Amino acid sequence: MTHCAEHERDTILQRQGKAVSRAEIQAGFQPFGVLLSQGARQLSEAGIENARRESRLLMAHALEKSLEQLLTLSPHELVPAEEFLAVLARRVRREPMAFITGTQGFWTLDLAVSPATLIPRADSETVISCLLEYKSNHEAALAMLDLGTGSGCLLLAALSEYPNAWGVGVDINPQAASLARRNAIQCGMVGRASLVAGRWDTALQGQRFDVVLSNPPYIPTADLAGLMPEVQTYEPVAALDGGDDGMEAYRVLCNRLPHILAPQGIAIFEIGIGQQHDLQRVAEAAGVDVLEVRADLGGIARAVVLRTRAEEGA
Repeated sequence: MTHCAEHERDTILQRQGKAVSRAEIQAGFQPFGVLLSQGARQLSEAGIENARRESRLLMAHALEKSLEQLLTLSPHELVPAEEFLAVLARRVRREPMAFITGTQGFWTLDLAVSPATLIPRADSETVISCLLEYKSNHEAALAMLDLGTGSGCLLLAALSEYPNAWGVGVDINPQAASLARRNAIQCGMVGRASLVAGRWDTALQGQRFDVVLSNPPYIPTADLAGLMPEVQTYEPVAALDGGDDGMEAYRVLCNRLPHILAPQGIAIFEIGIGQQHDLQRVAEAAGVDVLEVRADLGGIARAVVLRTRAEEGA
């Protein structure tokens, strides 16, 4: 503990007027308010935005309490410090909060995450919002495919909206497929979701699907070095690297769509910033039509809805 933090702690204890033994402090208990302030200060110095909120999130995780439950604690209350300081040190090193807590919310689901996959992001929910409009009959028994499923977030969010649907999620990383399977069990969808390790659709033996979803690697290789530390250091490069122009995965996917989409089927892909025109060119070369490019809540083109050209006018 720094001299400043020690002084702050001692001042709080004096104002509280309580006799707190050094043994209690040495046993690893410190005032709640002191720890929160220390966390916010260190996080801010590490260049992390919203440092005060992140300090509270770390404290909630360390104490196994909700943010609402933290509000009931007095700043003077002594709480165990060791676990909080341990997770604080991890976040100061810019490890993502989701990897520290092991969970991330996506759509209406709480999903387990790990360094084997990308962390689900709110921007990707644009894919689901497109799906809900283009497949408006939520009772339909749709067959869904999620290529590069990662944590399973897109497939499981989609299945949560279509109770009679079933789906397959494929990821080249067996650890990712295992995590997605764990999430399917946790979300009560193990009977409707099959999660497998494989390269794109090569293991599917000619099956066709009403819906194909994907958030593939799309960051140009040269841009990887400029990513924020949380992404560059902790998230899997294979799930980020889209090749020289960021379009490598889309070329494969668009060329496969005529073989894996069922009649009247649609594909919805997530894209990176400014990639809509490149994606349109790739799709056109593969005989695939772009029906819509939709922006996320930040106004950035994020999801592309596609259909094989054979369906034009159907």
